[in-house]
Amino acid sequence: LHPLTSPRYKFNFIADVVEKIAPAVVHIELFLKKLPVLLLGHSADLRPGEFVVAIGSPFALQNTVTTGIVSTAQRDGRELGLRDSDMDYVQTDAIINYGNSGGPLVNLDGEVIGINTLKVAAGISFAIPSDRITRFLSEFQDKHIKGWKKRFIGIRMRTITPSLVEELKAGDPDFPSVSSGIYVQEVVPNSPSQRGGIQDGDIIVKVNGRPLVDSSELQEAIMKESPLLLEVQRGNDDLLFSIVPEVVV
Repeated sequence: LHPLTSPRYKFNFIADVVEKIAPAVVHIELFLKKLPVLLLGHSADLRPGEFVVAIGSPFALQNTVTTGIVSTAQRDGRELGLRDSDMDYVQTDAIINYGNSGGPLVNLDGEVIGINTLKVAAGISFAIPSDRITRFLSEFQDKHIKGWKKRFIGIRMRTITPSLVEELKAGDPDFPSVSSGIYVQEVVPNSPSQRGGIQDGDIIVKVNGRPLVDSSELQEAIMKESPLLLEVQRGNDDLLFSIVPEVVV
């Protein structure tokens, strides 16, 4: 990243970079009044068919806008050949070309619900969900201000949405009709979750007595609380598990 300057601002250093998911934090030194900003939306609320707008500078053509819809709100990165991916991407048919990467994917309320990052083919593009960016920014702040240490429990998870329930019921007619919670897509071997009894396909409905609406709430609890009392729905059974997050060195 090269420093950029204008009469209004200067990017003078990179504050943090996470190579695995691509975002970086930069320090902006303002010379005049505040810059306009876009607010981060809540990507967990996205539904297939919603209209979105991609903004970027493809082929150095600044402020280019393309439109499309959300094709899938949660596309597993490993389906894209990203073998070590731990993220679900927002898939859209909005045209994204070289130069769009890093630009916002915006909903019709003007909120950023993703950061454009990847094109597979015409009409098949992907963005990092805004909830992941929100988590990244929160972790950055904690790390640099509060002596933060990253913790994990060892699961790949997806926020329960009507479209996800429909998808899972298509493969398993006995999948419960749940309206909220966190779906455990995969448990990492020898992780705190596996040792504590969590299994693939479990639905985590509460953490420490609080109902879960999306995965960011569980991530926040993992970073700030220990142990975690997880209320889990497994088939027709309601189970409780105590999980102690591990610190990532």
